[in-house]
Amino acid sequence: MYESILTHPNHLFGQFERLRRELDDVFGVSGLPTSIRSVAPGTLPAVNVGRTPTSVEIYAFAPGLDASKIEVTLDRGVLRISGERASGIPTDDPKVQVYTRERSSGSFTRAISLPDDVDPGHVHASYRDGVLQVSVARRESAQPKRITVQ
Repeated sequence: MYESILTHPNHLFGQFERLRRELDDVFGVSGLPTSIRSVAPGTLPAVNVGRTPTSVEIYAFAPGLDASKIEVTLDRGVLRISGERASGIPTDDPKVQVYTRERSSGSFTRAISLPDDVDPGHVHASYRDGVLQVSVARRESAQPKRITVQ
């Protein structure tokens, strides 16, 4: 039933879907999801964020990126991960026809708000096996302290 709603020309969602396809054609976007309700998979790297007593740990899952094209910045408690993913398909070759494209390409930026107790002077980032790991130390004043009871 859902597909028939999207393809019916007189239904509101059908009209939105037709408009989306026309805009995709104008701007050269192809192979993205066919539903107006979905976000293109792979557009942004998926992230996991957690903390330990001494640090905040961020893992961004971004396989196929060139580590030299990944930029990590920390400014006023916001960690930004930016990069660019190459298509891998030669787009300027008229002999190549693309039938479907499920992996997005182009630039991306991901912003993650961090707790107030992080220390911007102690950040470490590494990229291995498609996973970017960023470790941001927490200030010593935020560390748990054992209090001796007398």
